[in-house]
Amino acid sequence: MTSNITRVLHTGISVYNMEESVEWYRKNLGFEVVKDDGYVPPLKAKIVFIEKDGYQIELFEYDEPKKMPEDRLMPNTDLQTVGTKHVAFETDDMDALKEGFVANGVDIAHVVRMGQDAVMFVRDCNGVLIEFIQK
Repeated sequence: MTSNITRVLHTGISVYNMEESVEWYRKNLGFEVVKDDGYVPPLKAKIVFIEKDGYQIELFEYDEPKKMPEDRLMPNTDLQTVGTKHVAFETDDMDALKEGFVANGVDIAHVVRMGQDAVMFVRDCNGVLIEFIQK
C-alpha cells in the first residue's frame, strides 16, 4: 500500500458547453467556480474547476467533443462498461432532493431502494450520470 497519497483532489468531467455546465452544477448541486484556466491551447479545451464543501470537479470543454455513447446514459448498462462510472453524493433527505431536481427540470435516470438505502441517479446537462444515496 502506498501511504504517501494525502487526499482526493478532483474528478474530471468533459462537457459540451462550459457556461451551461457551470450553471447546472451551481443551480442543482451548489458548486461554485474556484479556478478558471480559460482556454488551454495544447489541449484545445477550456478548463474550469468548481467546488462544493472542499470537493472539486474539473470541467473540460473541448473544441471538438465526442458524443457520449448511448449505453453510458443508463446506470445499469453503463456499469457493465469498464472504466470510471459516476460521482456519488450522500444526502440526508432524498425526497427533498428529488423534489428540487423535478422543480429544476433535472433529468432523473433511475430511482431505487437497495436494502435500507435510497438511491437516485440523475443526468447532468451533458448526460453524465451522478448518483445520490440516502443511508
